[in-house]
Amino acid sequence: MESSHISALQLKHRGIEQQLRDEMSRPSPDETIIQSLKKRKLRIKEEIAQI
Repeated sequence: MESSHISALQLKHRGIEQQLRDEMSRPSPDETIIQSLKKRKLRIKEEIAQI
C-alpha cells in the first residue's frame, strides 16, 4: 500500500516539475503560477519524506 502511495506522489511530483518547465519556458512566464507550482511540489516532496 505504502509503495503505491509513494509511486503516486512521485508521479504527481514529476507532473508538477513538467508544468514548471513548461511555464518557465514560455516567453512571459507567470510568476504566480510558478510560485504555486513550486509550493505544491514542495508539499509533495515533504509528504514523500515523511513516509
